[in-house]
Amino acid sequence: MSILSGAATGVAVITPFNEDGTVDHTSLSKIIHFLMDNGINFLVALGTTGESVTLTSQEREAVFATFVREVNGRVPLVMGLGGNNTHALVNEFKSINTDGFDAILSVTPYYNRPSQEGLYRHYMALDEATKLPLIMYNVPGRTGVNMTAETTLRLAHDAKNIIGVKDASGDLTQGKEIIDNCHKDFFMFSGDDETAISLTLLGGAGVISVAAGGFPKTFTAGINAALQQKEEEANQIANQLLPVIDLLFKEGNPAGIKAVSKLKNLSSDVVRLPLVKASDTLIDALTPYVEELD
Repeated sequence: MSILSGAATGVAVITPFNEDGTVDHTSLSKIIHFLMDNGINFLVALGTTGESVTLTSQEREAVFATFVREVNGRVPLVMGLGGNNTHALVNEFKSINTDGFDAILSVTPYYNRPSQEGLYRHYMALDEATKLPLIMYNVPGRTGVNMTAETTLRLAHDAKNIIGVKDASGDLTQGKEIIDNCHKDFFMFSGDDETAISLTLLGGAGVISVAAGGFPKTFTAGINAALQQKEEEANQIANQLLPVIDLLFKEGNPAGIKAVSKLKNLSSDVVRLPLVKASDTLIDALTPYVEELD
């Protein structure tokens, strides 16, 4: 049985910063416990939402250590580890300390815009190098390339250690093709908050979410209803969440979710350049949802 069996709602956790720009480990600990205490099933450390590309290697190691210490085996813990240099990433997979983690989430190579064959070979190289079960991450809006259902399924069937995909394409047709043709132990996680409940109703395994980082109880209730095929309830929650999801991404991620985190007194809303904080207008628009939704 996979370590993620029954883990339906995951969160790509923010990396909180102090006002001087240093990593705020006290707030990170608070956020981790807030998410676990409010029903989140697993956590992703240093995914895109964690601003991983702006952290030094020493900062990344310290953030990983905080996650391991605070989670302490309570929920599965996924390490974000990606890049667009396959050779260098393979070496990092082999050398990095993965103690305390249950899986790795690795994004498709960005900027290079590889072909489907290039994507296949990249992930097969990681499959050979990984110490842990591996989840692929398809996010064409950030990387410039979509990993097709055909390539995803090819990897699902050929790789030894790849256990699933986080698909943030927002394409329900593509998602359904993967769900219908993958083997029963392959996880099809949505990476697109707007369509996550719809994809789960189609047979998906759940979500790795940004919005659930601010509204864990509401989002988890929607995913659980979808997993139980309670369509009316699931769609009602999806419709309730849609306006705030739109706001969260209006000025880029994680500016929106960090604004929510500040409104909930969990952390500051500081982000690192080239990102900037959410505007006062966006904060004002988010405030009613913070007051209404859990």
